[in-house]
Amino acid sequence: MVVPDSWNEEQHYLVREFVFADFKAAFYFMTAVAGIAEELHHHPDWSNSYNRVTIRLTTHDAGNVITEKDLILANRINELFGKFK
Repeated sequence: MVVPDSWNEEQHYLVREFVFADFKAAFYFMTAVAGIAEELHHHPDWSNSYNRVTIRLTTHDAGNVITEKDLILANRINELFGKFK
């Protein structure tokens, strides 16, 4: 398993924090991630505090381990984040 750029493996999760200019940008990002998650039928655990979004990925139905689903979603999120810079 190759952990995607800027993600860390922590206790059976892939974890990354994203920082934006403001709350509005962070919320737009979360909305876009929600669309990707729906498309892939794989949903993140996440939190938002003002301009920061923390995303934690694991595959619950596989016993809370990192699977190919998580890697695919993390890479798609990275691609999306690149458009916000």
